[in-house]
Amino acid sequence: MSADDFDAASLDEIIHGKLRLGIMAYLSSVEGATFGELRERTGATDGNLSVHLRKLEDAGYIGIDKRFVARRPQTTASLTATGRKAWIAYLDQMKALLG
Repeated sequence: MSADDFDAASLDEIIHGKLRLGIMAYLSSVEGATFGELRERTGATDGNLSVHLRKLEDAGYIGIDKRFVARRPQTTASLTATGRKAWIAYLDQMKALLG
């Protein structure tokens, strides 16, 4: 795909949102991240982060694991195979745009 062929409407809207883009970028570089770690890395509020994680989970891009650690709830997110494929496709579109 060349820059001339680039179609902004074809960008994955699930990933393209600023916070979701940050989540996907971070999760692509780690095996998994806790909710607190994602909140700290993205600067999101609990509610906002929760909504965007749900959207990524509903799309099948991330998996969410909820468990108790030392009697405290802990939520961990990680990229799924589908999410990694979508992330790579998104990056390929950006690379094509940049030439």
